[in-house]
Amino acid sequence: MSASLSTHVLDTGRGEPARGVRVELRRHGNVVAAGSTDEDGRIAALARELRPGEYTIIFHPPSPFFRRVELEIALEEGHYHVPLLVSPYGCASYRGS
Repeated sequence: MSASLSTHVLDTGRGEPARGVRVELRRHGNVVAAGSTDEDGRIAALARELRPGEYTIIFHPPSPFFRRVELEIALEEGHYHVPLLVSPYGCASYRGS
């Protein structure tokens, strides 16, 4: 039984993908995966073969206000996609497909 995770970051203030955004995945405070978004604002395979459980995904977005956005997520078996929508003074996330 395992889980996998992908992500993307959209700069909604500029209306385009956010390139080069550092993203970390942590479990119990330890980094288990990390990467930076590509030209399309994506990290197609941030992590594969994860154990089900609780994780923290940390984004370092291109925002004059948000320096770090952390989401605590609970993964079960299967694939998860967790996007971040960010503008200069607002952000949102959801479980994608």
